[in-house]
Amino acid sequence: MTSLNQPKNQDSFSSNSPKNSQPRFQWKWWSKLVALIALINLCLVFFNISYIPLRDIYLRHFPILVKLYDPVKGIEPHPDTTHYIETVKVLKSELTQTGLKSEQTNDILADLRQQSQSIIAENPFDVSNKFGTFAKLKRRMEYHVEIPYAQQAFTQFWSQDYLTEVGVTNALSFFEQKIRPLLEVNYFRPVDENGQYIDNFWKIDLYFMIFLGVDFLGRTLIISRRQPGVSWFDGMLRRWYDWLFLLPTWRWLRMIPVSVRVHKSGLFNLERILAQITHEPSAYLADRISTFLMVQVVNQAKDSVQTGEMARSIFEPDPYIQVSEVDKIDAIINRILQLSIYRVLPQVQPDIEDLLRHSLKGTLTQSDFYQGLKQVPGLKGLPSSVIDQLADYLANASYDVLSTSYSDAEGRELFNKLSENFKSVLRQELQDEVTQSELQLWLFDLLEELKLNYIQRSSKDDPEQTLAEAEQLRQEREERDQDVPDTGDDLF
Repeated sequence: MTSLNQPKNQDSFSSNSPKNSQPRFQWKWWSKLVALIALINLCLVFFNISYIPLRDIYLRHFPILVKLYDPVKGIEPHPDTTHYIETVKVLKSELTQTGLKSEQTNDILADLRQQSQSIIAENPFDVSNKFGTFAKLKRRMEYHVEIPYAQQAFTQFWSQDYLTEVGVTNALSFFEQKIRPLLEVNYFRPVDENGQYIDNFWKIDLYFMIFLGVDFLGRTLIISRRQPGVSWFDGMLRRWYDWLFLLPTWRWLRMIPVSVRVHKSGLFNLERILAQITHEPSAYLADRISTFLMVQVVNQAKDSVQTGEMARSIFEPDPYIQVSEVDKIDAIINRILQLSIYRVLPQVQPDIEDLLRHSLKGTLTQSDFYQGLKQVPGLKGLPSSVIDQLADYLANASYDVLSTSYSDAEGRELFNKLSENFKSVLRQELQDEVTQSELQLWLFDLLEELKLNYIQRSSKDDPEQTLAEAEQLRQEREERDQDVPDTGDDLF
């Protein structure tokens, strides 16, 4: 025994040795690093997707970010609105130098009126899909000048008479606070030869795709090397979700492999989050599935009973694959008999004695011999003691006969012969058509009652409570498994 156990102990020692634990430690940190890079890539993907809708917010609070990321999305300042803002700057400078009544100022105001007409007519906000901003621009000017038409309102606003009436400072202050911010959010975005907007995010994403793709190939190769019978392509199919990292479109689907990697690497524990997200749907889905499976199994059993297929499978069994040479039915019967003879009967022996005593007493009291024996002087109480002794003797003798015959080779053979004859006779009697019809009817009704009662009980049970119990069992299992050494297989 020592020679057999020694290698096992050596293997166990070597598996927990620092020499082997170091590669697992390195793989674990590598897996966390890859998960972190994948998470960063996913954050960039969602930032890229949300950049256009949220660009106005970024421009208002993080103008440096907009300046850096606009070239990635191919965004350029719109020439019309940019030129309009620059013209207003020139107007401010000219007002400072020459005043409102100068000829140069009048020319600039005329230019602004012409640009305003072009902006209202051509709508430069159409390219950036900012129809709401364009409508807000017109409404603000109409409300401020109190003219219900945008073109006339802008023409009135950039006139010397209006600026003189309301004051240059007030007019330019209104423009800077209410009009210029709307003009600044507008942009121009060119399209390619396919009519799609220019988006250079792929140049950033390409580095992540190459890194995650190489890691994917390495992991699947390790899987094929570690598991015999698994090819490299099989390993790729097992990690099908990592293919989503390589898709140049639908990048938001990367949340699936990122979630798997983050959870499996232990970077973040998403088990509780996933459990809470899927709690209620899982509870009711599990309840529906269990009810469906129960009804399906019962209906199949009912059909098998009704068509006689169950009886044919019992009395005329077809050959089937066995996992061992042991006859499972005989082994089960043998085990039940052993339990009955050596463990059950000794515990119920007093009850057997009481039953035999009652049966013997009832039989003897009705016999003429017992009535005559009671008339003999001195033997009046003898029959009762004889009955008790006889009952004890029969109970002990019955137990001894069963235990001795079952443990003895010859007795065991006789017992097996009795068992075989009993099963043979029972099988013949069960093949009677009348008996089979009765049994089929009873089994059919029993299965129907089982189905109805199960559905009725399941409708009263709370599936969420059942799922909570299952979750508690899972947590207890995880607590027990915390002390189990990590083999590192889940890192692949």
